[in-house]
Amino acid sequence: MNPIANIWRHPKTSMAGVLIAIITVAGVLTQQGVTLGTAGSGTVVTLAGALATALLGLLARDPDAKSAPGGLPSTQKTGAAALILLMMLSPLPGLSGCSAKSVAQDIVNWTPALQGAVATVDSTAALLDPADGALFAAATAGFDAASNLLVAQAKAYLANPTASVLAQLQTQIVTLQQQVNASLLAAAKIVNPASQQHALNAIGAVATVVNAILALVQSISSKAAVAHMAAQAQIKQAVVQPYVGSAQAARMVAAHYGEPFEQAQLQVAEAENAALQAGF
Repeated sequence: MNPIANIWRHPKTSMAGVLIAIITVAGVLTQQGVTLGTAGSGTVVTLAGALATALLGLLARDPDAKSAPGGLPSTQKTGAAALILLMMLSPLPGLSGCSAKSVAQDIVNWTPALQGAVATVDSTAALLDPADGALFAAATAGFDAASNLLVAQAKAYLANPTASVLAQLQTQIVTLQQQVNASLLAAAKIVNPASQQHALNAIGAVATVVNAILALVQSISSKAAVAHMAAQAQIKQAVVQPYVGSAQAARMVAAHYGEPFEQAQLQVAEAENAALQAGF
């Protein structure tokens, strides 16, 4: 596909991509202490990131956005779409624009999808060959307890967004993420191609929700806390990323926020990059 022609055919998506790149670069520069000079009471880098964030929000509010491929509708929930995009990027200090309360609510909003995905995992073992089913069941045995604890802690943080409750939430999301990553590696060892794909799809749905919640928790955590969380993540995202379908993840994000599929694809890609940069 001609990239120049594609820009003209999809100007909104192209502009969103440029703004996302500016926000991402600004976040990296800020984390490295690069300021490029001062601007008022802040720096040139943070000003550029703030302006890009504001423009991205205006772009997301465009009422003319079209339906996504595969029938996923574009609704008026674009404010939520912009929120998850910003939350899934490496946050800029002082530029969050969202209170801990709003992020906590977004985390809680993801928990029904998490519980549904875990329920699907619970029923998947019976659909596989006996030997594969036993391996799959063993690899996902801890999902129920870990996800239930995460849901409880997310609701606790929404009710009481304090540092101590956030610390518990940080620990639990990394714990569940590591369980999911380990299960993906185990499922990848299933020999039967059909069983393997079925298993990876089921676990991948859980991984998508867990990674979305992880990104949200990152956005309200200090640099030191994020570094501590990343240090606890022994199985890195880069190792399991080939086993998680990006299209499946984008469909889930698009459906959850009622946004175009292409926009969700950008969000998923940026979330993956943010997690890798943070050391997960």
